[in-house]
Amino acid sequence: MVARLSNESNEPRKQMTTWHKRDWKQFYELARRPWQRHRPPRPIYPTGLNRVLPAAGFSLSELDDAGLDLDLAESLGLPVDAGRIGAYGPNVTTLRDFVRSSRQPL
Repeated sequence: MVARLSNESNEPRKQMTTWHKRDWKQFYELARRPWQRHRPPRPIYPTGLNRVLPAAGFSLSELDDAGLDLDLAESLGLPVDAGRIGAYGPNVTTLRDFVRSSRQPL
């Protein structure tokens, strides 16, 4: 005896929608648009004498020293790395300048 698989079930199926030409056009217009004000700064960390490397995100203490909380940092598009410990001075001043420039009116 062979069991038949039925396509009809009691669960509603998710309707798969495809994008139309205007949807793709709108997507690419948004993707090509420059940032409204400034790009979010990238964090760095010191690795030796006169040498820095890019970090995954700003540490929580850097955000705190710059006067930001986690929710505001995420809404501004800033990368946050909760695993990093300590604050690097240039990152804090960069964050302060970025927040100051993003709060200016249009």
